[in-house]
Amino acid sequence: MDITSFIKQSLQEDIEQGDYTTLSTINKDQQGKAKLLVKENGVLAGIDLAKLIFQEVDSTLNFQQLLNDSDEIKKGDIAFIVEGKTQSILIAERLVLNCMQRMSGIATITSELSLLLKPYGIKILDTRKTTPLNRLIEKWAVRIGGGLNHRFGLYDMILIKDNHVDSAGGIKNALIKAQQFLQKNKMTIPIEIETRNYNEIIEALSTGIPDRIMLDNFDPNAIKEAVKIINGQCEIEISGGITKENILHYAIKGVDFISMGVLTHSVKSLDLSLKIN
Repeated sequence: MDITSFIKQSLQEDIEQGDYTTLSTINKDQQGKAKLLVKENGVLAGIDLAKLIFQEVDSTLNFQQLLNDSDEIKKGDIAFIVEGKTQSILIAERLVLNCMQRMSGIATITSELSLLLKPYGIKILDTRKTTPLNRLIEKWAVRIGGGLNHRFGLYDMILIKDNHVDSAGGIKNALIKAQQFLQKNKMTIPIEIETRNYNEIIEALSTGIPDRIMLDNFDPNAIKEAVKIINGQCEIEISGGITKENILHYAIKGVDFISMGVLTHSVKSLDLSLKIN
C-alpha cells in the first residue's frame, strides 16, 4: 500500500457517505483556522502526512508548517496552522490526529532508545509487529525517530525463525533451501536466521550462507560468547526480553542491531490536539 492509498482508504473508513455532524452544523462557506497544539513532550512525527491528508480532503486549505518531523517538541508548542473551509478542517481532524499521535509516540520511544545506543554504534530496528494496514506510517515513524526499518514484509528478506527451522528439519536444511530458492528465482534479498543456542550458531556459520544471525532471547553473557563465536563472519542482531530499562545491558561490542517490537506494538500515543480558533 502506498501513502495515497492509505489516506484514501482511511478517509473512506471514517467518512463513508458523509460527516453528517459537520455537514448539519457548519455552513459550507464558513471559514476557519485551526492549530495543532502539542500537549506532551516528545518527538514530532506525521506532520508531512498531515499535510497530505488535508490536501486530499480539500486542496484549497492553506497549511502553514511551523515544526518539522523529528523535531523535539514540548507542551505548548504549535506544530502547524491550517486555514480554509471549516467543514474540510473538521472532516480531516480525526485522521490527522490519529496518525500524528501514534507516529509521534513511536518516534519518541525510538529516539530515546536510539540515543541510548548511539555511543555503542548499535542501531535500533523495528519488527513486523505493527497494526494491520498501518505498517507504512508506523515504520515511517521509526525512521523519523532515528531507527532503522527491518524487513517491511515477508517479501523483501528471508528471515528464518524457529518455526521455519523446526519445520524444515533444522538450521542447515533451512538455510540451504533458502539459498537454493533464491538461486532458482534469481533473487538477491538477504538471508537472516534466528538461533536459540550456540550449537545453532555454529551450524548456521558452517553453511556460509546467512548474512545476519539473530540471537533470540540470549542473556548478555551468552551474547558476549556468541559474538566471539561469530567473530565478524556476519551481522549480529539481538532480540527478545529487551526493554528501555535494561537495554544498556545489551549494548555489547560486536552487536550490530537490536530489534524491538515495543516500538510499534504497544507504544503510547503522544497527546496532541487540533483546536479551531
